[in-house]
Amino acid sequence: MTDFTQTPDISDKDIQERTEKILVDAREESVKAKVFGDILGLIDLTTLEGTDTKKRVEDLCSQAASFSTLPDGLPNVAAVCVYPPFVAQARKLLKDTDIRVAAVAGAFPSGQSPLFVKMAEVRYAVDEGAEEIDMVISRGKFLEGEYNEVFDEIAAIREACKNAHLKVILETGELKTATNIRRASEIALEAGCHFLKTSTGKVKPAATPEAMLVMLEAIRDYHKKTGLMTGIKPAGGISRPDTALTYYRLTREVLGSKRLNKKWFRIGASRLAGSLVEAIRNAKNA
Repeated sequence: MTDFTQTPDISDKDIQERTEKILVDAREESVKAKVFGDILGLIDLTTLEGTDTKKRVEDLCSQAASFSTLPDGLPNVAAVCVYPPFVAQARKLLKDTDIRVAAVAGAFPSGQSPLFVKMAEVRYAVDEGAEEIDMVISRGKFLEGEYNEVFDEIAAIREACKNAHLKVILETGELKTATNIRRASEIALEAGCHFLKTSTGKVKPAATPEAMLVMLEAIRDYHKKTGLMTGIKPAGGISRPDTALTYYRLTREVLGSKRLNKKWFRIGASRLAGSLVEAIRNAKNA
């Protein structure tokens, strides 16, 4: 196992400056309507509230599958993301679509439960039909320097996922520094995650371009080292099309255009989809 204490220090100022430079240098999209349409097809449409009901999940699934029926030539979203009790319902409602069902599991959003409890929740969600699991790391253990324990938890949950894909949420707003975000990324990558994800959406700051850059570079370097591909999912506070476009551009500039598909890039959001449709129509009419 890698000695995760040896992650080199990363300057937060350097990350900020390089993020700004990448975004300034990134070419402007000449046809924003098409790009916004592409981004729509990359969304994990999400409801993760204590007030969630069967009716809310039904409405979410109906919305998720509605975009391809609009007269705009748009794709449906990539997935819906719900709490485990709603997985079977979502799977049934989406059975005739190619929209995947994701579930948060493993003591979301705090991560503060014993491992056997986390694994039991993950197994339940998978048995209910979840094709993707979004788990959050134990930030307390990470910040105490228990890096191998964090690794072991992720690896155990990865095994509990069976054939479901595992997205590992770092909760970057609580990790604070670029060095911590890089170290947590390396732990999750080596533990076998399919995706790195920035945030739960329950903590501020949630996704930031600077945290995203650190994670993208970790994915790039891990691929160079191992040949293994890993996806990326910014989430939390992404409700406007231009904000989503920032993460789209960062991913393109660091990992290349071939990663800009739903197999390797997602955006977690609850309000973005409707804003994108409006922006697409405005761009077409401009």
